[in-house]
Amino acid sequence: MTSRRATGGKTVYGARIGILMLDTKWPRVPGDTGHAATWPFPVLYKVVKGASAKVVIHEQGKGLGQAFLDAAADLVKEGADGITTTGGFLAIFQEQLAAHVKVPVASSSLMQIPLVQRLLPPGKRVGVLSVHGNRITDEHWRAVGAPLDTPVAGTENGREFTRVLLGDEMEMDYAKAEQDVLDAGDDLLRRHPEVGAIVCETHNMGPYARALNHRLGIPIYDVTTFVRWFHSGLEPRDYGHPGSSTPDVWRER
Repeated sequence: MTSRRATGGKTVYGARIGILMLDTKWPRVPGDTGHAATWPFPVLYKVVKGASAKVVIHEQGKGLGQAFLDAAADLVKEGADGITTTGGFLAIFQEQLAAHVKVPVASSSLMQIPLVQRLLPPGKRVGVLSVHGNRITDEHWRAVGAPLDTPVAGTENGREFTRVLLGDEMEMDYAKAEQDVLDAGDDLLRRHPEVGAIVCETHNMGPYARALNHRLGIPIYDVTTFVRWFHSGLEPRDYGHPGSSTPDVWRER
């Protein structure tokens, strides 16, 4: 008889990705990291108390380091095999988080920049769209291995997107928010025509990626492209290879 032993050690099984949530109340729709329907696989969430977008962006997460480490450790204990976040500015915690939880960490969509740059033809560069472009510092760029002169445009001069996120508002007009993102994309390419692809810093820009691609005609990479790739390594697709036909539940670590 074939053995059907299972190995324990987790609280929750089948959810490889653990997501560290900012402590917010703004609305989140599919495409946003914080909306569970964004993902084609189960995820675990943990809210980091007191981690507002304003503190993370304007104060570089001052005083929140231990809270993020503790929340990430809780997610791993509960069952996550990899950790991500809901904010691109959290790149500054990448090394601390990975060292603390001892599982792979994908803290920021900005980590895609070096890879995307290698995809582009000579003379083209990666540009970045951010909720607050002038708040990305050299520390953030170094944390993700990006050039310090990476072209950036932000939505802070728009009417809706940045205002709602930084003000933690209860309502968002998504048509206006989308227009803010499109305007920022237009501004980026107007100032930097050499930009051949965009990486969205903000983990709430997923809902606008398709519209941005249609508007600008260049590849758009956001947190959803990043985390789907990240997950694919944590749980590779089963192609029916001999020995892999046992149901996943029996093969969990």
